[in-house]
Amino acid sequence: MAPVGVALLALATRGTSAWQGALLGLVSGLSCFLPLLSWSGIYVGALPWIALAVLESCYIALLGLACALLQHRRSPVGLARVRPMVVALAWVAQELLRDNTPFGGFPWGRLAFSQADSPLAGLAALGGAPAVTFGVALAGGCLAAGVARLISPGQPLISPGQPAGRSGIPRDLVVRRFVSATPALLCAVAVMSLPVLVPRPVDGPTARFMAIQGNVPRPGLEFNAERRAVLDNHARETLKAAGEVKAGQQPQPDLVVWPENASDIDPLRNPDAAAVINGAVDAIHAPLVLGAVLQGPRPYVSNASLLYLPGRGLAAQYIKQHPVPFAEYIPYRSFFRHFSDKVDLVSADFKAGTRPGVFQVPAQDGRTIAAGAIICFEVAYDALMRDTVDQGANVLLVQTNNATFGFTDESVQQLAISRIRAIEHGRSIVHVSTVGVSAMITPDGTAHQRSTLFTSDVLAADLPLRTNRTIADRVGAWPEYLASGGLAMMLVLLGRRRRRR
Repeated sequence: MAPVGVALLALATRGTSAWQGALLGLVSGLSCFLPLLSWSGIYVGALPWIALAVLESCYIALLGLACALLQHRRSPVGLARVRPMVVALAWVAQELLRDNTPFGGFPWGRLAFSQADSPLAGLAALGGAPAVTFGVALAGGCLAAGVARLISPGQPLISPGQPAGRSGIPRDLVVRRFVSATPALLCAVAVMSLPVLVPRPVDGPTARFMAIQGNVPRPGLEFNAERRAVLDNHARETLKAAGEVKAGQQPQPDLVVWPENASDIDPLRNPDAAAVINGAVDAIHAPLVLGAVLQGPRPYVSNASLLYLPGRGLAAQYIKQHPVPFAEYIPYRSFFRHFSDKVDLVSADFKAGTRPGVFQVPAQDGRTIAAGAIICFEVAYDALMRDTVDQGANVLLVQTNNATFGFTDESVQQLAISRIRAIEHGRSIVHVSTVGVSAMITPDGTAHQRSTLFTSDVLAADLPLRTNRTIADRVGAWPEYLASGGLAMMLVLLGRRRRRR
């Protein structure tokens, strides 16, 4: 349905003034982001949810303004045209701006991330998430252009209660309009269908991965108060799996993965937590990557991914590079406290890491797994994902904690992002959550063994380890920059033309 939504906004903004276009964009944005982001206020109240939805909708308002400006020039018959390429470029530029501003941006709700089950997802391997957005918007623009050609500039094709031949419009004009609309409509179908031809290889040597979804005592913010119970849950499920491996009921894993916040007790400072983790590692006889909260560097805390090896303990760590504003740190805390005392729920700000995390993990057969660590919302950021693959990752680990969002669609939305990333980078992804939804994702974007929310579960699968770089990895952010630059040039030329008039 995403192309239809794009088409509706494109049709609504053709021939309107800039401010009318902006207002239409704002309404369109609110109709999208208010329901999409409703999970953001489930435990902290409506104000943060509405504020976030309004902020994101402002970018759609800018999109509506740009579409109105660039679709305003009239054809000889007086009909304001829908220009599919303008629509597509405007969507890409809007997402580039929204993904990076303010406070590092918030890429949630991109057109691309709605296409995990669509043929358009194949474009991710060619130009990343921006290429998928471009494809969706181009298809929507073509659909809008076709519909626009069916609409009479002055009168309807068929008057109410009259057959076409008696409507005051010659029957051949009706036919001509349908014929003129056909190329645009066929173009929309082609854009939405042809990406299915893009290869999605899943070959390569495999390794055995195990993901532990330990669950939490209860949904909501209170899970933080029962940190030891969360740690024990994940250790218990790992010990249970170790028993099954020992009994020959399932193969020996090469790598076990626990989610973000599996240990909110710092195992580098707390011997009891370290003992629980090392006990699980030694029992399963496999390396373990787990999410933990570390104390420091003072006055901060750190959201970390830790690699433990059997008989050795801690071997490497990765610190989350993109802490979430207003969730993991509070910018301008004293200012925003005037609007809500909820800012103090974040008692200590998280410190951002400075480098990608790629763990060199010894597999059972002597090979090395280059496991790229991605923590929670980091999966939504193009550059961060691309940097991890560029550092040599042949598999990606997306560790997340969705306990604070209850029984909402947030977890499903995040899983859809991981599926697009698997196609974009041609990598398997172990997507593991404290409470679900967890899944094993192959490089073609297929999610296997999907778990359910707020259950304990153990997922295990042989996943391909791929080192080939996709076209998207090679071209990087250039397609997005070129598209945005093209739109900016159009707006500049339009401004100059208006000044001359």
